Amino acid sequence: QVQLVESGGGLVQPGGSLRLSCAASGFSFSNSAMRWYRQAPGKERELVAAISAYEGVTSYADSVKGRFTISRDNAKKMLYLQMMNLKPEDTALYYCKAVRYGSWGQGTQVTVSS
Repeated sequence: QVQLVESGGGLVQPGGSLRLSCAASGFSFSNSAMRWYRQAPGKERELVAAISAYEGVTSYADSVKGRFTISRDNAKKMLYLQMMNLKPEDTALYYCKAVRYGSWGQGTQVTVSS
């Protein structure tokens, strides 16, 4: 079955950086468009970044454009989110997801605080 395991979260000061990873298994990763979502306490889950399956075309939420970079390694079945210039409002639980499957991982917590 589809499995997604996120890692790389943590506590970072404003202006800092983190790199999130997502290990995928149980489906054809190279054929799957992928997304990163986040959910802050008391808020709806929101789409942060997306990457297409083949061409690697990327898109971002306006709130993270220019600061976050989504990438993938199809050979390793890994999805990444490089986050720079982090802000307190980036604090959330971050999830990766394959577009055509309904499964979610457990998420990885990112906390931006001084």
